[in-house]
Amino acid sequence: MANIFDVASEAGVSHQTVSRVVNGDPNVRPATRARVDAAILKLNYRPSAAARALASRKTRALGLISAGGTLFGPASTMQGFDGAARQAGYQVSIATIPPDDQAEVGAGMRAAIDALIGQNVEAIVLIAPDTGSIEAIRKIDLRVPLVTADASPDDGLVSVALDQFGGAVLATEHLASLGHERIVHVGGPVAWNDARERERGWRDALVRLGLPQADVYRGDWTAASGYAIGHQLPDDVTAVFCANDPTALGVLHALSERGMDVPGRVSVVGFDDIPDAAHFIPPLTTVRQDFTALGRRIMLTVEGLLAPGDAEPLPALEPTLVVRESTGPAAR
Repeated sequence: MANIFDVASEAGVSHQTVSRVVNGDPNVRPATRARVDAAILKLNYRPSAAARALASRKTRALGLISAGGTLFGPASTMQGFDGAARQAGYQVSIATIPPDDQAEVGAGMRAAIDALIGQNVEAIVLIAPDTGSIEAIRKIDLRVPLVTADASPDDGLVSVALDQFGGAVLATEHLASLGHERIVHVGGPVAWNDARERERGWRDALVRLGLPQADVYRGDWTAASGYAIGHQLPDDVTAVFCANDPTALGVLHALSERGMDVPGRVSVVGFDDIPDAAHFIPPLTTVRQDFTALGRRIMLTVEGLLAPGDAEPLPALEPTLVVRESTGPAAR
């Protein structure tokens, strides 16, 4: 395998010049750069990542912390960011904190931060849309830039967001356009920012449209909780907006057992557009979020914080409504 000295000999330059070309020094003459590039191509030279980090004082390493478990949204955001970071030439080290271990979240967050800082990461991304994790990381002196996904604006952190509020408005307006007046909401855990924003968007839309405030039933993002709540819904309900798709799946199951036809008698809307949503019975109308785009936007924000100057905040990504067979006109 060729090394830096082989490239220098082939190009007729010093190994220091090869290092300057590899690390993007703008002061190398174009003709010299061309000779070095040709030698690198001919010899199939691959610069050492460690050597480049030493020369540039940058590790090209990022840390990623997730407390969202295997839920579709946090997991998809992790995948989207990891892909975007690798495309930008960064390596990502991942630490996870169990979402149901809130009593130990402070210690878990500290351990995760210490492990990542020990790997000389240049920045840390937090995908933990619950209040406990946000509060825990705010108490830690990171010494590196931090970017969060979907943190509340009130948290005072640099955050990249999907418009949860706007998505809930889309879902509620869709049901209202079909003639539904009593639109109940099956929400997520109150400690989650996403759940609070989706509930807030639903309430805001009801007020703006002049519809009566309806009941909120509190789930935990799972199909099992949606199923239990589905058996508690009043017989006269005609529309249900669920905080995520697995919850909607449980509601659909319960309504089917109760003989309440969807969408003939009850319309159901979910949130996230998980891959299986199109194959529910009936196929689920839901709010789609672009987690790949969110990952790219998180990476752009990280790069902005690492570059000289002030990074401009990016607007929240807008979701889209995907209409399928689980919604229809209100029965008269």
